Amino acid sequence: MTYADLICKYLQLFKAENCNENTLKLLGSSADTTRDGLISFAEFQAFEALLCLPDSLYALAFQVFDQRGNGYIDCEEFESIIKHSTLNSKMPFNFDSDFIRLHFGKDKKRKISYNEFTQLLHDFHEEHALQAFRSFDKKDTGYITPTDFEFIISNLKSHLLTPFVRENLVTIALGGETHRSISYAYFNAFIYLLNNLELVKKIYLSATRRDEHKEITKEELLYQAQEFAQITPLEIDILFQLVGLSRQTGKVAYADIANLTPMEGRETPFSLQMQIAENHLLLESGQNKRTPAMAIFESAYRFTLGAFAGATGATAVYPIDLVKTRMQNQRTGSYVGELMYKNSIDCFKKVIRHEGFFGLYRGLAPQLVGVAPEKAIKLTMNDLMRDKLMNKDGSIPLWAEMVAGGTAGGCQVIFTNPLEIVKIRLQVAGEIASQSRVSAISVIKDLGFFGLYKGSKACFLRDIPFSAIYFPAYAHNKKFFADENGFNTPGTLLLSATLAGMPAAFLPTPADVIKTRLQVAQRSGQTTYNGVFDCIKKIWQEEGGKAFWKGAPARVFRSSPQFGVTLLTYELLQRLFYVDFGGRRPQGSEAKSVQLEEMLSRNPDHVGGYRLAHATFNGIESKFGLCLPRYKSLV
Repeated sequence: MTYADLICKYLQLFKAENCNENTLKLLGSSADTTRDGLISFAEFQAFEALLCLPDSLYALAFQVFDQRGNGYIDCEEFESIIKHSTLNSKMPFNFDSDFIRLHFGKDKKRKISYNEFTQLLHDFHEEHALQAFRSFDKKDTGYITPTDFEFIISNLKSHLLTPFVRENLVTIALGGETHRSISYAYFNAFIYLLNNLELVKKIYLSATRRDEHKEITKEELLYQAQEFAQITPLEIDILFQLVGLSRQTGKVAYADIANLTPMEGRETPFSLQMQIAENHLLLESGQNKRTPAMAIFESAYRFTLGAFAGATGATAVYPIDLVKTRMQNQRTGSYVGELMYKNSIDCFKKVIRHEGFFGLYRGLAPQLVGVAPEKAIKLTMNDLMRDKLMNKDGSIPLWAEMVAGGTAGGCQVIFTNPLEIVKIRLQVAGEIASQSRVSAISVIKDLGFFGLYKGSKACFLRDIPFSAIYFPAYAHNKKFFADENGFNTPGTLLLSATLAGMPAAFLPTPADVIKTRLQVAQRSGQTTYNGVFDCIKKIWQEEGGKAFWKGAPARVFRSSPQFGVTLLTYELLQRLFYVDFGGRRPQGSEAKSVQLEEMLSRNPDHVGGYRLAHATFNGIESKFGLCLPRYKSLV
């Protein structure tokens, strides 16, 4: 095929009529390695292979500059193409400068290799900007006017400007003043900031532990930027000035930085990596299509893992739960007499003394039967509701997190209330000397079906707030303790889950006390209760407000580590036995890519020679600013 066939008909970079013949020759020759004016099939295959290289932008640019096809570039070749660019027509580059002599030698006879060319092309625009500043600073004061600043930036760095930045160049240069001169330091800092916005994103994500929705102050970003010598305080100051033009909050979010980045959304010229990353991105965000059957299988899978995790957590802390229950059931009114237990430690000692070590695990069997589905329901429902309430960008508001957690807590009560009342009756049975042995079957027969739901209102009062507090706190703790790539180690998972359990266990304690009083069997002489409000009234009158917080420490010490072990087990099981159901992976289960997915094309057709060539040719302009005229001048 001819150059016109490749560039105009196949790649459709521009229309054939009135196209610039010199530009057509330059672009077409990048595929014509023999320089015979025609592109063979073998040359086209080699051209497509070049486009799939990780450094395809530089490799293609080198092919364009290497007009003789000998694998080297001399000053004449470099100068001829730069002078052909539209940029040079507005701001001519001085080819007699020290910059050119350093690269091509004093006599400009030196030829440079591909690796040297990449550095030359990288540094060229910085040298061009320096020359432009000097040309406008005619008195050598080290200052230019805001108008000159706008002209230089809008022409030399047009490939780095979003429409918003382009429109506000003078405004940002004036900085709120009527008259102001632009120093060379400010000029350089502005350019370096535009060049390093991807690095600024990395600093932001490191400061926020990859929470793209968190807003941070200038001080927080400056503190994190100390790890990166490329970013200066002046560049951070300019960043906040730019953001302040649209949002005057004094803080910056990831979206603010992304809005200043014109490179966002550019097709990445990696064919194989693109396919892998696209699938990974869809999996991570839960946007890939799947059948209803796959969604059902995923819920069953989560339910099974949640059951194992719940049983593990319950077994680990069951002795604490038994002590908590006996302390909450202990009455301090005048009808009971001397207290059986002085405190939780005394209760623990007396259980071992009178009932043996296994007395600490009295009622464990029905507890495991109940806690496995309880935690499974709670974990599965929370995950399901979070998926339903999550925004398309993967974020979820706090109210939605609380609704998801509260819904999970409410759903598990329906199943677990009968099992919990049996567990409590068995736990307190050891306090009374009795000839008949109390068993789960005897408790069920004694209570009947409706009796198994005694105290369910109090269960709702306890479990809905617990889950509404716990799951959002756990999710935010995970983000806080994750590393800069968003990954959570087993240690941070356990810490996140344990800390989240403290307020979640402590605050609903009054509801837990009420539930316990309603569910245990009252002994002779003890006050009886006829419902939640009657229980609240009588406890307050007979024992005071402090009675509502009985067992609170034991509840915290039990629930906090229990959920720590449970959530740790649940998350690790999902990592160990990972199954791809086409849904969303647990947050923090793996490190995120900080490059490929963020610059990924969202169009699945952008794979293969046609799309890659189009993206790479455009990339030469968008990254290097090497804009070649596409059409003949009509003048």
